[in-house]
Amino acid sequence: MRVIDGPTTAKLLPYPQLINALEAAFAKGDTVATAPPRLHYSVPEPVLPNQPLQADRTLLIMPSWAQDAGVVVKLVNVVPSNSARSLAAIQAQVLVADAVTGAWSTLIDGATLTAKRTAAASALAARYLAPTDAKTLLIVGTGRLSIELAHAHMSVRPSIKRVLIWGRNQAKATAIAHEIECAQAISDLQQACGQADVISCCTLSNTALVKGAWVTPNTHIDLVGAYRPDLRETDGQLVAKSDVFVDTYAGAHGEAGDLLQAAEEGHFNMANIKADLHQLAQLNNQRPAQAITLFKSVGASIEDFVAARMVAQAAQ
Repeated sequence: MRVIDGPTTAKLLPYPQLINALEAAFAKGDTVATAPPRLHYSVPEPVLPNQPLQADRTLLIMPSWAQDAGVVVKLVNVVPSNSARSLAAIQAQVLVADAVTGAWSTLIDGATLTAKRTAAASALAARYLAPTDAKTLLIVGTGRLSIELAHAHMSVRPSIKRVLIWGRNQAKATAIAHEIECAQAISDLQQACGQADVISCCTLSNTALVKGAWVTPNTHIDLVGAYRPDLRETDGQLVAKSDVFVDTYAGAHGEAGDLLQAAEEGHFNMANIKADLHQLAQLNNQRPAQAITLFKSVGASIEDFVAARMVAQAAQ
């Protein structure tokens, strides 16, 4: 079995090639691969002596397959308490099976693949939905995904010349800013929301961080972090005033915390989702002038399938 480490995985998944590959896959839809909804389990956090109780972990199992390309399975542990250990919250591996024999032929660093394909999906949506002359990008969150989101968004909007980084921990925000060209850490999230053309959120928050009252017309919102119904990064007011798009309808209806909570509060009707990535990739959607567009992703196995095939084929 070939083992592809994180740095190699990153090199084999460059932007914009990965974004283009996802665009082609979403345009073709189910003909590319079978990608059922992921399996989702809550796993209790271990009880440690003299330590406060922590939020449950999440185990995700994401399979996909095609007759001529074998099987891809991603296994993910999402561990919110890892931030206190200075470790990534997402711990993952991706297995690729040979199309003929079914033998597991390749093991790919799942955390790197997940970060790259997640950022690429957001950038794909931004290709259709973000202002074409976007100049300022705001990243809300300081995990490893924040750097990938900045690079991916800048690859589809070269006009972005300023990147703002906000996090609950200012030191982490400063460290992330040092990794990104033209980036600076900021402390006033409300002010930054008013300045940004694109706002990309990648947190594990269960309370609204970005408020509708702070966001001005002609802004694109990218929501990556709230992958469970009990999590959210925005308030219902922002969802209500936005044109809403999703990665997949199944994922949105099952797991998109921002949308589901806004619907429960009476701010949004899930039937009013404008389109998913399949429809966007087919229609080459034109962005409504002065609109606030909101893209909510929770992740889809087809993204892992496309990225894993790119890695496995390039590594041969």
